[in-house]
Amino acid sequence: MNAGWPVELHEGDVTLRPIRVRDQRAWQEVSRRNRDWLRRWEATVPPTPAGRVPTSRPTYRQMVRYLRGEAGAGRMLPFVVLHRGRLVGQLTVGGITWGSMCSANVGYWIDEEAAGRGIMPTAVALAVEHCFTDLGLHRIEVCIRPENRPSRRVVEKLGFREEGMRPRYLHIDGDWRDHLVYALTVEEVPEGMLERWRSLRSRH
Repeated sequence: MNAGWPVELHEGDVTLRPIRVRDQRAWQEVSRRNRDWLRRWEATVPPTPAGRVPTSRPTYRQMVRYLRGEAGAGRMLPFVVLHRGRLVGQLTVGGITWGSMCSANVGYWIDEEAAGRGIMPTAVALAVEHCFTDLGLHRIEVCIRPENRPSRRVVEKLGFREEGMRPRYLHIDGDWRDHLVYALTVEEVPEGMLERWRSLRSRH
């Protein structure tokens, strides 16, 4: 079981909380309105080899059931991002690995109308703080397409290191796409992730 789940995380007007089945209407409304904006960065299913049954895209309820199952098994933290109580995006801590690695990866998306207002850096800072302080993870990784400048700015603001390129890493928007790897270890933020972000915001 996942000792760090379920959990709600708060910082100012931003909240991370577990995704729920009853979020369906709000989630689908935001997703539908941002379809064109998110398509370039959204994972897709590669073509099915001849003779195999094509994989269908899961329904919202199937997605939530899968995410909740993974969370219960300690492999994932699936959050929705709220700004002043309104659903504006999603953030998932995935690939949680224990043992000698103690690492995870973070993926996220946000409503275009809410972008550029510090909401997603705050959400990422909340998630990383929870992973390092409460879960005891050692390393967090974020993989981003080189062309996705807004998403890269999120992690660069927070001090993630760029570690290099993973060629043809994920199937996105109909093809295998290269991704830049950003990473951060707990030793690199001795002041804490949230405190770092608060300090950065106060300077501006």
